[in-house]
Amino acid sequence: MEGETFLWLIRHAAVAGVAGTIHAVDAPADLGDHATLAALRQRLPADVTGYASPARRTVETARALGLEPELVSEFGEQDFGDWTGHRHDELAASGGEAYAQVWRDPAHGRPPNGESFADQVARVRLGLSRVGAGSAALVVHSGTIRAALCIALDLTPEAALRFVVDPLSLTRIDRLATGWRVVSVNQRVS
Repeated sequence: MEGETFLWLIRHAAVAGVAGTIHAVDAPADLGDHATLAALRQRLPADVTGYASPARRTVETARALGLEPELVSEFGEQDFGDWTGHRHDELAASGGEAYAQVWRDPAHGRPPNGESFADQVARVRLGLSRVGAGSAALVVHSGTIRAALCIALDLTPEAALRFVVDPLSLTRIDRLATGWRVVSVNQRVS
């Protein structure tokens, strides 16, 4: 990849839905935090190229930031397979050993018909390789940002899962000729 890439990673706005749910790709964003959206918009460079996962909540957030993002499937949230659309407390109560097993090793455990966080890291690595030089705003998911940090810092997937990534937070990383640089993580900008 020629040139340096400056990445503004923004977690989408909170989901307008039931808390504790593993939301599907069509879950809408709650765009009511106008002050934070305006502050984030001001932090983005004028020449920024927008990217988002194909999820409704990321696209809606990107548009609220004034971006018309290119959709990149590799930037999607971890696929929780058969658990998508269900609440964690319900799964814990009725999911049996399969649910417990995944959370004993959350970096490598796979929900039924889903993917592990390690699988997501590999997918995000491919997506990042497709982002060209210059300034890019990626409106994505908490898992996607953790995966990018895993790559940038050469962490194990287990270590990368320790990062907190709040809704509408900003994480800045750069891909330089000499390697990755982390500027900030989970920055609140309101």
